[in-house]
Amino acid sequence: MFENKGRTELGELGEFGLIEHLAKGVKIYNQSTVKGIGDDAAVIDNGNNYILLSTDMLVEGVHFDLAYTPLKHLGYKAVVANISDICAMNGIASHIVISMALSNRFSIEAVEDLYFGINAACAQYNVDLIGGDSTSSPKGLILNIAVYGSVAKDKVTYRSGASEGDLLVVTGDLGGAFLGLNILEREKRIFLEKPDFQPDLEGNDYLIQRQLRPEARVDIIKQLAELGIQPTAMMDISDGLASEVHHVARQSDVGFTVYEEKLPIDPLTYQRGIDLGLDPTVAALNGGEDYELLFTVTQNDYDRIKNQMDFTIIGHAVKASEGINLISKSNKQHKLTAQGWKGF
Repeated sequence: MFENKGRTELGELGEFGLIEHLAKGVKIYNQSTVKGIGDDAAVIDNGNNYILLSTDMLVEGVHFDLAYTPLKHLGYKAVVANISDICAMNGIASHIVISMALSNRFSIEAVEDLYFGINAACAQYNVDLIGGDSTSSPKGLILNIAVYGSVAKDKVTYRSGASEGDLLVVTGDLGGAFLGLNILEREKRIFLEKPDFQPDLEGNDYLIQRQLRPEARVDIIKQLAELGIQPTAMMDISDGLASEVHHVARQSDVGFTVYEEKLPIDPLTYQRGIDLGLDPTVAALNGGEDYELLFTVTQNDYDRIKNQMDFTIIGHAVKASEGINLISKSNKQHKLTAQGWKGF
């Protein structure tokens, strides 16, 4: 177990450092546990296939702001975030359980709004809500969802399978959720200064939707199966592309070269980034909450990947000793640092 020698602040380790530290004291007692702590979901042997299990907690004031987040959108997004973790294992989600802590400022009608979004997401992704727990909170709202899914044993994909030479691929486009958040925060600041102010969100529907009502890429899992592609490593993009690239690199013991010019950025995201004084490349690399998928494939899959509109090859794996680097549009090499979401 742990030998406490003094006080260490949580910020010294960060979220993932804390997880790795605590995992050192965890023992596995059941042979059915194939994969425990350290990936997007735990993997349990169910005989014919693997059961996938993940959980995610959202805390008011930390992960969401109800000043601009409708409860129905919060419920939908909370389910999507968990389903995305199952997608990251190349699996399909099937069941969720929900626990929540509520302060007395929430009414029955407010909880009904929250569950409207939760039920809408369950209907969208064919997922059953099968139980949970509720209790009181001294302040605000805490929402925790555990998600269950499954994957064929020969299709499960971890973060640790990338090899030198593999292609680095991302789905969809990046940075939109971050720009949407910045627009919402801007409107909140103006409202606090001028309470009679009406928010101006015209022309930003796509970015606001990326932030408030994202979608899990279940369609990509089905598309990969149809194309006959088995990713060598995969995870979802919740904390920012740069952060996720670092996770895959560390767990696969490889480095990566990423090309700035290849980053998929929607034209509206790019323009709003310029309008707000934010570098669109920084938004794409570090914004987070896009819930797209980042994965690697062997070079043999290039011909099947290259013409797929949902896939963008943004780089390739190299020797771990070469590190993780970004090649800029001016063809200069920079060390790629992870500056996305930090839990502590």
